[in-house]
Formats: sequence, C-alpha cells, structure tokens
Amino acid sequence: MGSERMEMRKRQMSVQQESAAGGTAPAQQDQPSQANPRGSNACCFCWCCCCSCSWNEDRDERNRKASYDVKEGTSDCEDCPNPTLEEVRTWGQSFDKLMCCPAGRNSFRQFLRTEFSEENMLFWLACEEFSKETNKSVIEEKARLIYEDYISILSPKEVSLDSRVREAINRNMPEPNLHTFDDAQLQIYTLMQRDSYPRYLNSLAYKNLLKPLSEQSPES
Repeated sequence: MGSERMEMRKRQMSVQQESAAGGTAPAQQDQPSQANPRGSNACCFCWCCCCSCSWNEDRDERNRKASYDVKEGTSDCEDCPNPTLEEVRTWGQSFDKLMCCPAGRNSFRQFLRTEFSEENMLFWLACEEFSKETNKSVIEEKARLIYEDYISILSPKEVSLDSRVREAINRNMPEPNLHTFDDAQLQIYTLMQRDSYPRYLNSLAYKNLLKPLSEQSPES
C-alpha cells in the first residue's frame, strides 16, 4: 500500500508538473499578445505626450511665423509720392515732422521692421484711424480688433505698455469710446521718439535716402 501511494503521488506530481509546464508554455506564447496591450498603452501614453509636445511646437511655430510676418511688414505701407530733399531733411529736425509726413512714416516703418518693432507704428496708425470713426457700432468693433491685435498678451503684435495704461484700457473695453486708446497711443509715440527715432537718424536707411537726394539737388 505504501508503495502504491508513493507511485500515485509521483504520478500526481508528474501531472502537476506537466500542467504547470503546459500552462507556462501558452503563457509564453501569449506574451507577445499581452505585450501588445502594454505596448498599446505605452504608445497611448507616448502619443499623448508627443501630441502635447507637437502641439506646443506647432503653437510656438505659429506664433513665431505670425511674429515674423508682422516684422517683415506684410501689410502695405501708405500710398504717397517720393519725398523731396527738403522733406527728408525736416525728418531729421524733429520726430513730429517725420510722423506728420506719410513718406516719413513709411521710411521709419521700414526701419522699425529691421528692429522687429513695426507693431509700434502699426498700433499708432490703427489708433489714428480709430479716432476718426463716428459710428458707435464701428467704434466698438474696431476697439475690439485693436485690443486683440496690439493690447492682448496673446498677440504676437502686442505693444509694450505700462500696467496703469493697460488696466485703464481693460476697464474701458466693455464700453469703448474714441479716447479708449489715447494714453496708450501717446505712450507708444513717446517710446518710438525716444528709443527708435535717434537710431533711425543714424541708420543707413536714413542716410541712403538723404544722400542721393542731396547729390541731385542743385543747392547742394
């Protein structure tokens, strides 16, 4: 009886080992299929991250391109005749005289492009046009566009304003009027006058414009 029990136990152990071996083999065979879900999950996770990174890169690229388009001056400049020698000389006398002349604004605007600050001139011109409106609905619409283009921190054309002026604009935006951007326009005008204008007068852009006219003039 003892030997029979031993023999039966051996057979049971043998069957259990074979079952365990048999279970391991299918599990090993199933591993590739089980790896797929893991791989799929990993890919899912990676996909989310990659998409997020890709979206951020695309957003940065869109902002960079938009900023580049603005700085390169895709917008048309003002229509005006070629400046005379007298006009170009007056531009060097004061910033006010430069800004009062369409040809002067064009020349200065082209210079601002090289300094990546053309948005200052664009904002100033937009405010000039805005101040001429009389229709209330048009005033509200143009105020919204100016805000989105030049005041919003999300815009690639955002101009540099101090917090006091920016907060005043934010308070007035629910009911904008013709004076909503007055302080901001003056601040940007002063910024261009003090910062960019002196460099413009010393730039090749201004000198190359003045020199040919001086050579052509019989007075010179």
